[in-house]
Amino acid sequence: WEFNGSFYQPSAFLMMGIPGLEALHPWISIPFCALYLTALLGNCVILFIIRRTPSLHEPMYYFLSMLAVTDLGLALCTLPTTLGLFWFNVRRIAFDACLTQMYFIHILSFIESSVLLAMAFDRFVAISHPLRHPAILTKSTVLKIGLAIVLRGMVSLLPIPFLLKRLSYCGRTELSHSFCFHPDIMNLACADIKVNVFYGMIVLLSTVGMDFIFIVLSYILIIRTVVSLTTREECLKALNTCVSHICAVLLFFIPMIGLSMIHRFGRNVPPLVNTLVAYTYLTIPPALNPVIYSIKSTHIREALLRAFCRKRG
Repeated sequence: WEFNGSFYQPSAFLMMGIPGLEALHPWISIPFCALYLTALLGNCVILFIIRRTPSLHEPMYYFLSMLAVTDLGLALCTLPTTLGLFWFNVRRIAFDACLTQMYFIHILSFIESSVLLAMAFDRFVAISHPLRHPAILTKSTVLKIGLAIVLRGMVSLLPIPFLLKRLSYCGRTELSHSFCFHPDIMNLACADIKVNVFYGMIVLLSTVGMDFIFIVLSYILIIRTVVSLTTREECLKALNTCVSHICAVLLFFIPMIGLSMIHRFGRNVPPLVNTLVAYTYLTIPPALNPVIYSIKSTHIREALLRAFCRKRG
């Protein structure tokens, strides 16, 4: 322990793997390696295909590029500590390193939420106002939306590390996961954490909570537009362009909402459930998003086939 002024601050935290299955960590690392490899390769391929294919230089695919970059960041944030724990039983993480990892994990999560909202807005404009779509979502507008998304995440979460550093830690140092979360660190403090709880709740509701509400509203408006179309074929064609995005939204928000509820209200939830939900939240979306978009997007499939054929040729 390090004494700093009027409070105690631990030099490091101890990360936990999957409770009760510590002896199986080397075997459990195999599916995690597969997920991380899929996330890294899949998102890099998506970025490469969009960059090299002029026909994909449209708002929908610009936002998909933002999603791929965010998923790459999430995978790279948790990969070193997770595989380090499973492979080499490296449990120790320095206090400041933990706060840094936590900050980037939360920023990237908030950015992913905002990108999914931007993609929902893009689908709404494309379906409801197809003729005005190119004029509304120009390249400069997409760039401004991307910058606003990043700035919102960085600014709203900037106080979190400082709020954690002001706390006094004088008891347990074991984290619940192989990475750092704000609620997880906060609950290890033996000081008054009301400010942390209040600020964390306000930021979560005003960012991710609002994003989810606006995504739902966007799809209500999309459904209203689709219902007004004359033929069934037009309805199905319009809805088919949203399937990938709906899957990405469900993959991200369901585990995130579950994890938030567990950290705040699930004191009697078994540790294994908490751990599995956390790993699902941070490893499944980055791995499955590029797979979903590659399967459902005809344009990306065709670009992939062309790139593959050029290599073979």
